[in-house]
Amino acid sequence: MFTTRLSADVLDQLQDGARERMRREALDALLTDSPEDVAYLTGFFHHPCERPVAVWVNVDGGTVLLVPELERENAQRQNARADIVSYPEFPGVLPPFRALAERVGRAGRVGYSTGMTWERQKAAFAELVVTEAVPTSLITVARFVKLPEEIALHEEAARITDLMLEAGVGLVCEGIRSGGELPTEAELASHVGGVGVATMYAEHDDVVVVSPLAGGLVYAGANSAYPHGLPSGYRLRPGDTFMLSLGCAVGGRFVEGERTFVLGEPSFEQRRYHDAVRLAQEIGGRAIYPGRECRGANRDCLNVIRDAGLGGFLRHRQGHGIGLGMHEPP
Repeated sequence: MFTTRLSADVLDQLQDGARERMRREALDALLTDSPEDVAYLTGFFHHPCERPVAVWVNVDGGTVLLVPELERENAQRQNARADIVSYPEFPGVLPPFRALAERVGRAGRVGYSTGMTWERQKAAFAELVVTEAVPTSLITVARFVKLPEEIALHEEAARITDLMLEAGVGLVCEGIRSGGELPTEAELASHVGGVGVATMYAEHDDVVVVSPLAGGLVYAGANSAYPHGLPSGYRLRPGDTFMLSLGCAVGGRFVEGERTFVLGEPSFEQRRYHDAVRLAQEIGGRAIYPGRECRGANRDCLNVIRDAGLGGFLRHRQGHGIGLGMHEPP
């Protein structure tokens, strides 16, 4: 069985890496309430809602996880790498961050994640006694570089994503062979998502459930012209361009895989568009290497589209970072 949880030693490495960055920024402590940051630092995955969940990291050692009481057992079951402190309920009588303040005491210069809302900042620092509170993106930057143990989770997610793609193609081919109706976009999306989830539960010892766990977007016909178009009841037809834009998360680490198909013999225009994108992907991939600025790789990739006379159709960049977030910097 494949192990999806990072070990305590790996989580310690991630926390130590955060502390090294804190020293560079002269921070005595760090506070973040991003669900992805919480998972990154402690290994605790949860369903975000109105109840605050946050992590406090001391630069000289010690990590505290703040959770509502109803999540305390979940954090223990997941072996969260932190001291767990809980509050009764929110909204409630006691401010949630009071429990954290009582645990950590006074602090000097404290960094808080730049994604923290104004409302959450106000609630936190109304209770925490600190000399100075400053915004910081240090955890966001730390997450740019993955440890080998994290990469192994991405590789497993890639393997399952490939199985999902194969399952989607298989469902379409089955419809062609039988001479019956081809699947709808929604039927394809449901089928591939089911294959991904079933594979995880069959082959992984502890499935880390995040949203989405496995699935993706299916575009066909006219819908294939819309980026991020949601699957509909449209049924595939001969001559259609269709795309399977799929992905899954293993141990909370995401991978996306997308392939474009034509049902039948492609037209001149379909070949033209496909070949331009295929070449852009090839050149764009070669353009990514250590030390290269993202904008340079992006330029090389998109110039292929422009050189093919299709620059007027460009709507977005070459790609995006991925990790604990389906989309994350850089």
